[in-house]
Amino acid sequence: MREDGLTLIEILVTMTIIVILASVAMPLSKLSTKRTNEIELRQQLRIIRSAIDLFKLEWNRDGNVLLGPVCLKNKLVCKEVSSPYGYPKSLDVLLGVKLTGEEATVRGTTVRRYLRVMPVDPITGKPDWLLRCYKDRPKPSSWCGEDVYDVMTQSEALALDGTAYQDW
Repeated sequence: MREDGLTLIEILVTMTIIVILASVAMPLSKLSTKRTNEIELRQQLRIIRSAIDLFKLEWNRDGNVLLGPVCLKNKLVCKEVSSPYGYPKSLDVLLGVKLTGEEATVRGTTVRRYLRVMPVDPITGKPDWLLRCYKDRPKPSSWCGEDVYDVMTQSEALALDGTAYQDW
């Protein structure tokens, strides 16, 4: 008479196979997570840099010479929010600039926004970007504090392709 069921050896073989499959899946899962974070980092950098470029286009100035169309319509605010090179004085400026000129009265728009919220750096998990001024070297040791020409991640880690995240 034969009884149905599993022997101890069958259970051990099954558990061994499961452990082997799990040990193969774990590195692939970590790799997939890192790749996803890298894609998000590139997107967030693109979003912030596009906002900086649009700000520069609209609020551009060369010293005291006002060049940008929004800058010309909001002369008082222009010098408060943009540097002599036309870049925003801080990242917070991209979240909203209070308009005072004719555009505010004609359109009824009192705030011009370039970002709704400050994007979070997916590598560090915080919106703590390293900033670079217009006149800084490509890899500055510290931010000059005058304007925001570019942003980069705080992470000093390397990407899957071997490049440093800060070089992106």
